[in-house]
Amino acid sequence: MRKHIVCLGGGNAMPKAVLAGLKSYPLSISAICAMLDSGGSSGRLRKDYDIVSPGDIRRALVALARTSPVIEKLFTYSFEVGELSGHNFANLLITALELSTNDYGKAIDELRKILNVPHQVLPVTLDKSNLCAVLENGKIIKGEINIDLPKHDGNLRIKKVYLEPEARAFPKAVEAIKEGDLVVIGPGDLYSSLAQILLVKGISESILKTKAKIVYLCNLMTKYGETNNFSVLNFTNEIENYSGGSLDYVIYNDFFPEKERVENYKKSHPELMELVKVNENLPEGKFIGENLLYNKGPIEHDPEKVAKVLMNLI
Repeated sequence: MRKHIVCLGGGNAMPKAVLAGLKSYPLSISAICAMLDSGGSSGRLRKDYDIVSPGDIRRALVALARTSPVIEKLFTYSFEVGELSGHNFANLLITALELSTNDYGKAIDELRKILNVPHQVLPVTLDKSNLCAVLENGKIIKGEINIDLPKHDGNLRIKKVYLEPEARAFPKAVEAIKEGDLVVIGPGDLYSSLAQILLVKGISESILKTKAKIVYLCNLMTKYGETNNFSVLNFTNEIENYSGGSLDYVIYNDFFPEKERVENYKKSHPELMELVKVNENLPEGKFIGENLLYNKGPIEHDPEKVAKVLMNLI
C-alpha cells in the first residue's frame, strides 16, 4: 500500500518546494491549501463573487499536474490589459466552475481531470473568513493581503493572528490528516499562509489525533512584517503554538551561500530580509539540518533534496 503524505501550505512555496519533488515518487499525496487570500486576482474574485480564494488551489494543482507544458502554461497565464488585467486564467476557470456547479469539490475534481492530477487537492475550508493580526502595539490588522504586504510599520512584531469569523475545516481535509502517514507543514509565510490553515477549526485538532508523523519544513529567509530576525527555533515555536505543539521533526536549511547570491535574489524579492538563523545546540533527532538549496541560482528549496529528506522519514 502506498504511503500517504499530507502537505499543508499556501502561496508558491509549498507547491514548488514539496509537491513538485514528491510527485515523482510512488505516493498518495493530499495537498491542503490556504483559502483566505485577499489580494490580487484571488482577492478580487472573492470580493466580486463571494467565494473562497482560488489561487492556492490552482498552484497546488499545477505543481502536481501530469500534462503538456502548453496546458501548464495556460493555467499560470495572467491577463495584462483591459478589464481582465491582473486576473489569472485558472482563477477565472475555478470561479466559473464553482459558480456553475455550486459544488466546490466537483469543480476541483474536474480541474484534476483536465490537468491529469492523480492526487488529492483540497481546500482547508470553504467558510468565508478573514485573517486578522494583533501587533505588539495593540493595533489590529485585518485581511491576509495587509499582513502579507504590510502598509503599517513592518518592524512591529505580530503578537498573534486569528480568524474572523471562525472557519470550519473541509471534512475531506480532516479525513486526509487522520489517514496520513506523514503530515508536512510548510514552507510558506508563517502567519499569512501557515497559521491561517492551522487556525481553521478541526485542523490542529486532527493533527493532534493523527498517528502520522508531523513535520515542519522551515522557511529559508525571513520576511519583512512577519518574521523579522526569526531563527529556526522562532519559526518552530510559532508553528507549535498554532498546531498544538505536535511536531515530530523540523527540517531546516543549514547551508549559507555567498552573500552576492543572496543579494541578487533579494532584488526580485524585496520583502525578504535575511537567511533564517540557525540556533546553536538544536536537539538532534527532532531537528534535521541539510543543504536544501539549489546548487546555484535562486535562494529556494530544491524539491528533489526536500523529497529525499521526507522520504527518509517514512
